[in-house]
Amino acid sequence: MNLTLAPAPHIHSHISTRRIMLDVLIALIPAGVLAVLMWGWYMLVLEVGSMILAEGIEWFAMRVMMKKSTFRPDGSAAVTGLLLAFNVPAGISWWMMAVGVFIAIVAGKEIYGGIGNNPFNPALVGRLFMYISFPAAMTTWPKVEWFNFTRAAFNIQTTATPLGYTKLHGVAAATQHFPSMVFNSFVGNLPGSAGEMSVIALVAGFLYLWWRGIVSYEIPVAYIGTTFVLSALFWMANPSAYLDPVTAIMLGGVMLGALFMATDPATSPVTAKGKWIFGIGCGVITIMIRYVGAFPEGVNFAILLMNALVPFINQITKPKVFGMVRKNG
Repeated sequence: MNLTLAPAPHIHSHISTRRIMLDVLIALIPAGVLAVLMWGWYMLVLEVGSMILAEGIEWFAMRVMMKKSTFRPDGSAAVTGLLLAFNVPAGISWWMMAVGVFIAIVAGKEIYGGIGNNPFNPALVGRLFMYISFPAAMTTWPKVEWFNFTRAAFNIQTTATPLGYTKLHGVAAATQHFPSMVFNSFVGNLPGSAGEMSVIALVAGFLYLWWRGIVSYEIPVAYIGTTFVLSALFWMANPSAYLDPVTAIMLGGVMLGALFMATDPATSPVTAKGKWIFGIGCGVITIMIRYVGAFPEGVNFAILLMNALVPFINQITKPKVFGMVRKNG
């Protein structure tokens, strides 16, 4: 008898992993298209190139290095590559992007045994490596130039992000330098990581996944809600030093992180209660890093730190077995 060994869950469904990954790629199309319209042809090269390279690295790792002759690409590597492209500045050098993709796939995924076995979000592992290895490039943000397809993003004038500007110069200066921040972040007209700038594109993609039954609402609601509440508390304590809560959740990587990174089923809790705890923890860490720590943004660190706690969260939130009797004492 031939037995197939695979990570949980073991519930059969007509929805395959390949179908799920295709849905995720479809959900990311609005943000990807807007990024190309905002920064030009080089952004398209980064997006497509990262997906192709990620799939190639995974194929080589599984078929050649791990000798799994039955391996067939399921699209998960392409999702990782695209999400990593969304998490870097649009002007990042192609070879730095290639290094990040390699680390994301090999160190963030395949070293643990492939899809479903990785404890950390692979795209965020790649981004953190790039942030540590190439700090100048990872904090150099091109200005938005809509429909300028003749110039590459790395040749466009650079600027600070609203969160970084606020950290250095305060809320008043940031508001003057970036007028209508809420509206511009909603439609996508502010400097920042390539895929995080248009809230409406990210929300549209998430709603598609929710409609398809791929993701649930607990983690995004808990993450965004916690960020909103804590931002409101800081803002009410000192409005001149902290952004208002609506602006705080619209800027930076909160939406991209909450809707597409923290909801990764392989690296997030499996229970509903655990998902609430996970999302709240992400929100708390994000705000603490933003407002108490030295960095203007904390989404990357928050999700990875909470990824490390997922086994513990699953353990303390698992439901009791039906018919089990609690021990006396």
